[in-house]
Amino acid sequence: MQSSALAYPLPTPAAGQSTPVAPGVHWIRLPMPYRLNHINVWALEDGDGWTLVDTGVRTEETAAAWQHLLATAPFDRPLKRIVVTHMHPDHIGMAGWLSRKSGARLWISRLEYLACRVLVSDTSRDAPPDALRFFLEAAWSTDAVDEYRARFGNFGKNIHALPDSFRRIVDRETLRIGAHDWEVVAGKGHSPEHSCLYSRELKLLISGDQVLPRISSNVSVHPMEPDANPMADWFHSLDVLEQRVPDDVLVLPAHNECFHGLHARIAQLREGQAAAFDRLRAVLREPRRVPETFEALFKRPIRESDGHQFSLATGEAIACLNYLLHAGEARKEVRDGVAWYSMA
Repeated sequence: MQSSALAYPLPTPAAGQSTPVAPGVHWIRLPMPYRLNHINVWALEDGDGWTLVDTGVRTEETAAAWQHLLATAPFDRPLKRIVVTHMHPDHIGMAGWLSRKSGARLWISRLEYLACRVLVSDTSRDAPPDALRFFLEAAWSTDAVDEYRARFGNFGKNIHALPDSFRRIVDRETLRIGAHDWEVVAGKGHSPEHSCLYSRELKLLISGDQVLPRISSNVSVHPMEPDANPMADWFHSLDVLEQRVPDDVLVLPAHNECFHGLHARIAQLREGQAAAFDRLRAVLREPRRVPETFEALFKRPIRESDGHQFSLATGEAIACLNYLLHAGEARKEVRDGVAWYSMA
C-alpha cells in the first residue's frame, strides 16, 4: 500500500504559529532542535478558556514561542487544563512551565506520569551497572558505552519540573472539552500508556505518536526492562485503534501533517514492519549481534558516532529481536557478555 492512499487537506502552520483545523480546534506547530525539527500540539476551545494537548520540548525557543502565542488571540484566554498524550520530552517538556504560569492542571495517564517521574529522577545520577551491561550485551564498543555514560540522565534536562499532582485519564474515558466529547483511546509500545483522543462528532483523532503519516513510531526495549516485548504491544494498539476509530476521521498527529486515511496508514505500518521482520529472519540464518541487524531493519546507515540515533536503533532492533524470541522463532545466546541471535 502506497502513501497515495493518504490525503493531506490542510496547510501546515509555520513554527510558532497556529491554524484552525475544525470548529474550536487549533493546530500549533512548535520548533524542536533535532533532526525531526517540529512537534504539533492542539488547542481546544473550552468554554471561556481553552485546553492544550501536548506542550513541546523544554527549550528557550519553545518558551519564546509560547510567550508569543499566549499573548495572541484566542490563546490569550485562560488555559484551563493541559492534557499530555505521553511522557516523552517533546510532549511533556513544557507542561510544568505552562501549569505554573497558568494554574492549569496536568491531565495524563498514570503510567506516563509515573514513568516520567522515574526518568527525571535519573538526572545527575551515574549510569547504573545494569544499563552498562545491557549495552555491552548489545555489542556496543567501550567508546559507545562511555558516551552513553556521559549523557546518562539528560532526559530530565529537556523537561520543566512536573506538577506534583495530576488528574489521571484512563482508556475509554470521555473528556468533555468545550462543546465536544473526546474519548481516550489508550495504547502501548511507543510508551507505557499513551493516550489518543477521538471526537466522534468532529471526526477527529489526536493520535500523538501512535500513528504518524510519514514516519513510524520508535518502539524500543530499554535497559530497565530488557526482556520486554513492546512490539507486540504496539501491534495490539494498532488493532485497537482500527477497531474503535472509524476511517473517516481527520488524524491530527504529533509530527508531519494532518491526514485522512487512518486505516490505510495502519495497514502500511503493519506491512512495513512485517517486511522488516522478513529481512531480519533472513539475516538471522547465521548468528548476529544487535548492530549487525541494523542494515536489515533501517533504511539509512546507523553510525556509532551518532550516539542518539545509535541508541534508538539499538532499542528498536532489540524490540524486533525480542518479538521473535517471544514468538519462539529466534534464540539468544550470550557469549563473553555479548548476545548473539539466530533463528530457532
